[in-house]
Amino acid sequence: MKLLLTEDEKDLSRALTAVLTHSGYSVDTAFDGVEALELLEKNDYDAIVMDIMMPRMDGIEALHHIRENGDFTPVLLLTAKSEIDDRVTGLDAGADDYLTKPFAMKELVARVKSMTRRVDSYAPKHLKVGSVTLDIEKQEVTSENSISLALKEAKLLEFFMINENKELSTERIFEHVWKNDLAADKEVVWMYISFLRSKLQSINADIVINGEKNGSYTLTMA
Repeated sequence: MKLLLTEDEKDLSRALTAVLTHSGYSVDTAFDGVEALELLEKNDYDAIVMDIMMPRMDGIEALHHIRENGDFTPVLLLTAKSEIDDRVTGLDAGADDYLTKPFAMKELVARVKSMTRRVDSYAPKHLKVGSVTLDIEKQEVTSENSISLALKEAKLLEFFMINENKELSTERIFEHVWKNDLAADKEVVWMYISFLRSKLQSINADIVINGEKNGSYTLTMA
């Protein structure tokens, strides 16, 4: 799983990165809110760990931008302050959890694992890009008309729509959509993208999935 860690204290950032990497996560690092938003424009993440007190743009302001952009990635806020007002402000801004410094590394890892296990509960039930609407619960996609999707097709289209205009590698897609399917291999990604392309064409969708077999893919407006 892929995390974005935003922490302006360089020594602490290195320590947290080492612990999270050792726990099996791939970690990108940013040192302020502006840099975090720039990374989020290009990449997708399973969770974000973000300090509140940072230069240029603090964690609360960055979190407001993240949620205003329709990004529902779960966020764990880190703060050196223990006042209840800071916790409430963070939660009101869209945070999913918080930790007060200093904290035990084991607790951080436990909180991140808990968030990523519950990631589906953070996602919206309906997504819309262009003329295309995806009903996640009904597994139905609609544009000029509607068509039903298989479970993996719905999960795949959901992942693309949440990450519109972002380049997603075959490996990243496979990890996200087929993470619990031990019998599958990466060839299934291309097969299901082909299925989705046909179904999007059948409803005259104005979005397309660009990319070639075994490479990276991007969902864009047609």
